[in-house]
Amino acid sequence: MLDISIKAEKIFLLGSFPVTNALLLSIGTLAILVTGSVVLHRKLAIIPGAFQNFLEMILDGALKLMESVLGDRETSEKYLPLIATIFFFVLVSNLLGLLPIVGSIGIHTLHEGKEAFIPIFRSPASDLNFTIILAIIAVTSINALGFAALGFKRYAGRFFNFRNPIQGFAGILELISEFVKIVSFSFRLFGNIFAGEVLLTVIGFLVPYLIPLPFLFLEFFVAFIQAFIFAMLTLVFVGIAVSHHETTH
Repeated sequence: MLDISIKAEKIFLLGSFPVTNALLLSIGTLAILVTGSVVLHRKLAIIPGAFQNFLEMILDGALKLMESVLGDRETSEKYLPLIATIFFFVLVSNLLGLLPIVGSIGIHTLHEGKEAFIPIFRSPASDLNFTIILAIIAVTSINALGFAALGFKRYAGRFFNFRNPIQGFAGILELISEFVKIVSFSFRLFGNIFAGEVLLTVIGFLVPYLIPLPFLFLEFFVAFIQAFIFAMLTLVFVGIAVSHHETTH
């Protein structure tokens, strides 16, 4: 019988810490990115080959895109590590969630007196804990960069401004918006990835051959778009956080 759980399932305990199937694939994502970074770093050459030229072309395109938001190349290079890390982490985790082993390999156990199938791997972004933590990291980084760029007093003035009642109320709204960003970031990513996972599960259960392929290709597109949107929103909010309002006015 088809069973879809909105909550990531526990696979085993590490001491008193529960390790879920979504966490396992998150660790796999981290391992792939770290390994790939180390290998690429060791293969960098002064005279680039075809593959390095391709990567440099992608990097230059990413910097030009960031430059269109932040305004200059130096600032774009400064914040590239954060934006690129978020993009690739979300992208790779989403793509790993589309592998055939995800959802199909698992263990049978008893749950509330009934036999239940628990998949060993689950798309990380289909777990709300993952998206909320990622959103908290993104919003915290945005504000930390804002404090670093403008100074504590100047940046805090965006939220706590007592010059007049209107600016004070606007500051409170600005502070509330920081928490709203966490909700917006997390639920947008979770909703799209979880919906896609449910769609593929249902279609695969009803019509297991050929018919799911178009939906699988659609999910590849969604995986990229959601990573791009998450990274671009982070970039835009970083641009706002580090901008000098006096210069703009």
